[in-house]
Amino acid sequence: MKPQEYPIHIKCKKEEIAPSVLMPGDPLRAKYIAEKFLKNAKLVTSVRNMFGYTGTYKGKKVTIMGSGMGMPSMSIYSFELFYYFNVQKVIRIGTCGVVTPDIEVPELILANDVYSLSNFAYIYDGTETHLELPSKKLNKKIIENAKKQGKKLNVGTILTCDQFGPYIDMDRVLKKIPKNVKPIAEEMEAYALLHVAKVFKREATAIVTAVDSKFSDVVLSIEDREKSLDDMILLALDSII
Repeated sequence: MKPQEYPIHIKCKKEEIAPSVLMPGDPLRAKYIAEKFLKNAKLVTSVRNMFGYTGTYKGKKVTIMGSGMGMPSMSIYSFELFYYFNVQKVIRIGTCGVVTPDIEVPELILANDVYSLSNFAYIYDGTETHLELPSKKLNKKIIENAKKQGKKLNVGTILTCDQFGPYIDMDRVLKKIPKNVKPIAEEMEAYALLHVAKVFKREATAIVTAVDSKFSDVVLSIEDREKSLDDMILLALDSII
């Protein structure tokens, strides 16, 4: 089945979307990033209040596009970005829960690979797989920039779930996955982005900030949460250009 001629969920001219895109889940975070970090930021799409902004960062054109929550929403927006707007590389930036005591709130995590128990890949294109790999090129640049910026960056397996981690029995989920898969964090979107990017032969990866841990009683203040997210945002921006 061939998609229709025009996108349904992103409405703007093709040239208004940059080849390089950051994708936070929250459209209001896209607005925050564009207004705080981009020059000449312009709202280019707002269908269903899913905001997309394009501007420049250090002289390079960048788009910040919300993905919404969960794999279905991420797959819609990433598909349209790749298929209709010829986007070449995407970094998901978001929040996560950690599933190991080795990582503290609010440390940064980079996906070395992403696992999901879901049937997303099979439903998307008939692929029988549950593990996806990010762009080695993007990851190398992110790791290098983290060192330059003096930021601690945990690199490991991210688990993408169909449900919001704090609302389910995560231990039950972890027991279901293969013994050789050892996730350090869980979230809801990265697997879909990486699978869609692989199908289109484009670059993609995910950086997430730990905001929840059953191993810790730490509750971030508004100021600490903003600073930790800004650290992630700046790392992603410097790595996408």
